[in-house]
Amino acid sequence: MANLADEYGTDVEVYIKALTTTIHADTPTGAPAELHDLLEQLGLERHEYPTDAPLYIWHTVPEHLDADEQKRLATRAIPALLLAGYEVNCTPDVFDEATYRQAVHDIRTRAARPAAQQPAPAGSPSRPAPARRTP
Repeated sequence: MANLADEYGTDVEVYIKALTTTIHADTPTGAPAELHDLLEQLGLERHEYPTDAPLYIWHTVPEHLDADEQKRLATRAIPALLLAGYEVNCTPDVFDEATYRQAVHDIRTRAARPAAQQPAPAGSPSRPAPARRTP
């Protein structure tokens, strides 16, 4: 099995597998678990071979989606991967410019939203209350 991420020295190679319509996302041999987890969080399905001792791990876009939605899902994953610090290469037959721009916009919008303001924790008053005097 060819691993394009190993071949090209990238963290993720997104492409359509030859002689199929399946969109693959190859990761290099020994890629960190965080990368595999992120790909799964982004909607890609994880595969391993052999199953008893994973030597080759790759991800695919779910095949139950139509071809355009598969391309959109793969393209939407790219900005999140780049933001996480991974080097990504995507072939032109998968990449969708409008979807990419929207995904970038969505990430920027989420990042620009101010965090919900938390009320200040109830602490002791800055000045102790005066002691009560009994007459």
